[in-house]
Amino acid sequence: MDTNEPLEPPSEFIIKVQDINDNPPQFIEGPYQGSVPEMSPVGTSVTRVTATDADDPVYGNSAKLVYSILEGQPYFSIDQNSVIKVALAGMDRELREEYLVVIQAKDMGGHMGGLSGTTTVTITLTDINDNPPKFSKGSYEFTIPEDLGIGKPGGRVKANDRDIGENARSTYSIVGGDERDVFQIITDSPTQEGILSLKKPLDFESKKFYNLTVVATNVRSSTTGVPFLDQAVVKVVVEDADEPPVFTESMYVFEVHENAPITTVIGTVAARDQDAMRSLIRYSIDRHTDLERQFNIHVEDGKITLAKPLDRETDTWHNITVTATEIRNHSQISRAIVAIRVLDINDNAPEFPAEYEAYLCENGKPGQVIQTISAVDKDNPVQGHTFHYRMEILSNPNFTIKNNLDNSISILAKHDSFRRQKQEFYLLPIVVTDDGDPPMSSTNTLTIRVCGCSKDGVVQSCNPEAFVLPIGLSMGALIAILACIILLLVIVVLFVTLRRHKNEPLIIKDDEDVRENIIRYDDEGGGEEDTEAFDIATLQNPDGINGFLPRKDIKPDLQFMPRQGHHSGPNGVDVDEFINVRLHEADNDPTAPPYDSIQIYGYEGRGSVAGSLSSLETASSDSDQNYDYLREWGPRFRRLGELYSVGESDRDP
Repeated sequence: MDTNEPLEPPSEFIIKVQDINDNPPQFIEGPYQGSVPEMSPVGTSVTRVTATDADDPVYGNSAKLVYSILEGQPYFSIDQNSVIKVALAGMDRELREEYLVVIQAKDMGGHMGGLSGTTTVTITLTDINDNPPKFSKGSYEFTIPEDLGIGKPGGRVKANDRDIGENARSTYSIVGGDERDVFQIITDSPTQEGILSLKKPLDFESKKFYNLTVVATNVRSSTTGVPFLDQAVVKVVVEDADEPPVFTESMYVFEVHENAPITTVIGTVAARDQDAMRSLIRYSIDRHTDLERQFNIHVEDGKITLAKPLDRETDTWHNITVTATEIRNHSQISRAIVAIRVLDINDNAPEFPAEYEAYLCENGKPGQVIQTISAVDKDNPVQGHTFHYRMEILSNPNFTIKNNLDNSISILAKHDSFRRQKQEFYLLPIVVTDDGDPPMSSTNTLTIRVCGCSKDGVVQSCNPEAFVLPIGLSMGALIAILACIILLLVIVVLFVTLRRHKNEPLIIKDDEDVRENIIRYDDEGGGEEDTEAFDIATLQNPDGINGFLPRKDIKPDLQFMPRQGHHSGPNGVDVDEFINVRLHEADNDPTAPPYDSIQIYGYEGRGSVAGSLSSLETASSDSDQNYDYLREWGPRFRRLGELYSVGESDRDP
């Protein structure tokens, strides 16, 4: 009988998988890069490599690894800790910079039957400063022209270094030789060259050769602490160049008296050619510095002479530029400044510094000081000025002078009987003389006005008309009277203007000009041909002739009578002639109103091809008309045709 019950209880089994060596070692991080300084000692560590094995490291030797070098000996070795080390001393980067090393890792402890894996390690030797700079040759020779500018390059030297980077950088200097203060050498960092240049100008005529010792020194010290350096000899040959002439002085100062005669020699300048050719020199004045051409110079000997008289009072100093040019080569030019001082002579008379105008009080006392006067002189003597004053009229009855002992005088009044009514002002000529050689003098006039003063001597009025004014009438009263007169004049002008405006005729305004037409029919039942138009103005003005109305706004210069023409009746009138006559009368009528007007004539005329437009002579009515033709006239008349068409449809029964 099947009951699905177990015959015996369940049992548990543990199955253990036994590892075998079926996985080789692997370098997960390979290939490797490493570096070590050149010349490193044996045993210097370079880098470390690591391999892994997937086998069980506990059971057996399946995961026990042993490292070895397949390639890279005898330069490098590897220990049991997988560290790569230097195995050979004295490895030089300048001989070989890079090494490729093959590393093997083998399991089973390196025994037979073990599995292995390999990787590569690239080892680079880094540079150290173990090589000195070296000039390519022991001596250099440069030819430098004597006119080479200061700081301009005259030659280049270079010392090569087998090292790289900062270890190869060098600086240049001059350590020996003659005239070291004439030359300098500068290091050009990008090219590592030494540039030889000048500190002072060269002179072929003074020295033609120079010998210098140039040293190149490493910037970084060597491994021993002693800097590497090398030196070379530089010979400089000075080349002669055509130089401009040289003046004996950079600036000349000469003196000359003012008003000296023309062709007076002021001084002499000199220049000479320093070159071996010794070219002749020609002298000239730069006219930009002597625009008035006051000086000349001899082209051969350099003598400067006067071309025009000089005036010290105008210019005390004159600065001109003199040029010296080689005759052999006109491009070689030198310049020198010549300062010319103009010396003073007594050629100007003393005079008043300004026009003096003095005031004298009527009530002044005799001996009263009226004015203090001084003088000026354009000259400038070394000992200073001394002026002497005197009146042109020695025995002047009204005034006298007093010397103040300081080159000034005082004018004094002799009496107290000065009156403005008698004499308003006095002119006092005064002669001023200096003590120059020869003495110079001038006559100057002092104007003295007689004025009314207060008791304290304060000037109040110098106008003689002030005495004819009424007693007690002040200036304020005069101003008030003048203002009243002006006000009355303004009122009178306004009154006259208003009166004129009242008397002027009024101009007919446009909105008041009402024109009407009366149409008269002479015959009952007559059409438009029997009408005549009249202006209602004719009825309002019975004196008018054929509608002639004089203008009310202006007075015509001439009277114009309208033309009296004979017009035929309605049945025999010449309408064209009638209209032309009316047009001529309107154009030439000076009494016509100053605005445009319209004149209407109801006569249509005869003989028209279109016929009459009047509805009086037509036999048809509006209901008989057909307005369909309006639509054929175009879009502008289409709406009009529709309106008339609507009207016809409304009239249909």
